[in-house]
Amino acid sequence: MMEVEVGHHSVLLTRSEGQFNAIGNQCTHYGAPLSKGYISGHTVRCPWHGACFNVHTGDLEEFPGMDCLPCHKVKIQNSKVYVTVNKRTLKQEKRIKIMGSAVPGVTHTILLLGGGAASLICAETLRQEYFGGRIIMATRDDLLPYDKTRLSKVMNVESDSILLRRTEFFHKFDIEVWLRKEALSVDTERKTVTFDDGSVQSYDQLLISTGCRAKGLDLPGMKLNNVKMLETPEDARQIHSACLGCNVVLVGTSFVGMEIASYLIDKAASITVIGSSEMPYQNTLGREIGKVTMKMLSEKNVKFYMNDNVTEVIGAEGKVKEVVLKSGKVIPADVLIVGIGIKPNSEFLRGGKIQMDSKHFVTVDKYMRTNVPDVFCAGDLATFPLKMAKNRLVNIGHWQMAQAHGRIAALNMLGKQTELSSVPFYWTVLLGKTIRYAGYGEGYTEIVMKGKFEDRKFLALYIKDDEVIAAASLNYDPAVSAVATRLVAGKIITKKEADLSTSHLYDVNMQPRCHSFVSSTPALPPRITSQRRRITNQKRQTAFTALCQKHSLYLQC
Repeated sequence: MMEVEVGHHSVLLTRSEGQFNAIGNQCTHYGAPLSKGYISGHTVRCPWHGACFNVHTGDLEEFPGMDCLPCHKVKIQNSKVYVTVNKRTLKQEKRIKIMGSAVPGVTHTILLLGGGAASLICAETLRQEYFGGRIIMATRDDLLPYDKTRLSKVMNVESDSILLRRTEFFHKFDIEVWLRKEALSVDTERKTVTFDDGSVQSYDQLLISTGCRAKGLDLPGMKLNNVKMLETPEDARQIHSACLGCNVVLVGTSFVGMEIASYLIDKAASITVIGSSEMPYQNTLGREIGKVTMKMLSEKNVKFYMNDNVTEVIGAEGKVKEVVLKSGKVIPADVLIVGIGIKPNSEFLRGGKIQMDSKHFVTVDKYMRTNVPDVFCAGDLATFPLKMAKNRLVNIGHWQMAQAHGRIAALNMLGKQTELSSVPFYWTVLLGKTIRYAGYGEGYTEIVMKGKFEDRKFLALYIKDDEVIAAASLNYDPAVSAVATRLVAGKIITKKEADLSTSHLYDVNMQPRCHSFVSSTPALPPRITSQRRRITNQKRQTAFTALCQKHSLYLQC
């Protein structure tokens, strides 16, 4: 596949299964060039965050993207490939999949508790499948669904800039959104939910996706001014303002904690990080990557106190002043940020019939169904069977997985039995560099390395039972996307294969890399006319001519 320009519009031209196709080249998530991603069969996967698109239709096939890509007409005539782009499409980098709306007389009601990614995608999928009943999304938030992944990366963000959909969208497709409305109890016998304002709403089917909240320190002093936790855009803005020119102490070395530390480097007077493990990310990405990230931040004067814990928060005049560690170290603090984990928002379910695990997360099956008929659960609150981990019950608080949950729940609500098969895909940003992660690496016993940690260009392959179960990378695109594609397809990557060169990760039944134009059809003639573009694929070289004329693209080989 390759990128071509048509009227200053980036188009992705592919040849899949002997057929030429042309779709928009910019991922609808954050605009990554799909030409630098990974293609397998009729699916191209984004190199940045793993969103997938059908190259024949432009339709979204995997999150975190939400919208589809424009699809352009392709015609083969006289050994030329003609790609015609409509003038209106030139300005359209994404498109919303065709959706229905409420049908008069249809009283079936689906109630969605929570206003996050899972609820939003559930609502959209229902309308994409032409469900004509009533859809209600009820959330305690005071904002429409927004991109929560941005909060720890751009903390002075304006709420309006991270909304996933506008008010007009919900009106157009008859999706009711109730803001500042928190569920207090669920009666699964009567099929009703009681809210904090005293109102009671009946439902025919229910999705519970109320998510989790930040967990605080179990210590006196948590209510002092300038003790902060990150949950909402307002929290992010307050942290940004409070930390300017101040001494900041950050407790916790999770993805969010490290991103906050990275964001504050050129804003706070000093940053001190307290971690309970030896290295950041030790239980997820491993010691080696933790060591690299710790070094990256240390070079920017972030101080670390690892294998330690906060035992006391000392205040003066209502504000935090010092933090005392278990080791005896006393650290001055103008602002204390706590990011030590999460607690499920499931108190309103306790005492009911909906099954929860020992940590109060809701247990579901591979269809996102709870043990109670017509009650589903999705997102961070759900403990679910992960297909790639042999259906082991897991809880994964990743944005992309929450979206996948919402889609699967919607399809099964409509009786379109569909199993959850997504592979987790996550990313974190430090100092402008992105670490990408795909798979489920818990219990790994070995890491096979490509590149070098010290060069900050590497691919880590996590091994368990002689198979790759996860991958993480820095400056090694699109390797993680390639691994994710193979894991989704159920194609095992053995340790022996992992030990070989990186090219072996690209399955022989899949097109090897982006920037390649591979076909099973006979080689194309080498004749080239103006505006030369060369694409090299190991043993052979294919050239294309791109001519833009009246918004039509002619490719001659």
